[in-house]
Amino acid sequence: MTIDKETVEKVAHLARLELTEAEKEETMQDMSKILDFMAKLNEVDTTGVEPLVYMTAGANVLREDVVKQEITHEEALENAPKHDADYFLVAKVIEK
Repeated sequence: MTIDKETVEKVAHLARLELTEAEKEETMQDMSKILDFMAKLNEVDTTGVEPLVYMTAGANVLREDVVKQEITHEEALENAPKHDADYFLVAKVIEK
């Protein structure tokens, strides 16, 4: 399957990538190879094969949460560069 330049530009826009013309050509070839490989995989007979959810059969071993040390609200704020009486103060990162 082949990918056209318009598709590469659309994907690049969605991914917020700026590609040069040479990079677009290279990306078209790479994406075409990926789709060709996926088409090849679709040719494989998978009847009777159970879907794989996890790569290993091992189970996750969890431990109980145990409180080892407690600190007060004031102690938590002591080393904060900026804080008021109740909260850590951080710089605004989202603008309207």
